[in-house]
Amino acid sequence: MLKVRLTVIKKSFYSELSSRYEQPDVAPCPLEEGMVFISQNAEMPADMCQSAWLNLYPYVLTLAHGGTDLLDGWMRDPHSAIISCNDGVRPVSFLLEALPYASQA
Repeated sequence: MLKVRLTVIKKSFYSELSSRYEQPDVAPCPLEEGMVFISQNAEMPADMCQSAWLNLYPYVLTLAHGGTDLLDGWMRDPHSAIISCNDGVRPVSFLLEALPYASQA
């Protein structure tokens, strides 16, 4: 089974939605752009957000088993995918890359 690198490439926080619909103490996601996690055996990496992992897991599992072209030709590298957690107020986008196929860029 391949290792999969998960890199935080973008995060957002929609404060107008948070202030309108959520409790006052809700904050942006603590993950930071550039953070890297490695999944071994398609297991959740330490310190990974459980909620985000639930969205990423099917793609990580497929990449770990050698699956390719998960986004139907959208990705330049067929051994990768850009997947986001589904938090509508504080979404985070991840680049998933099967190792050793991941580019070294």
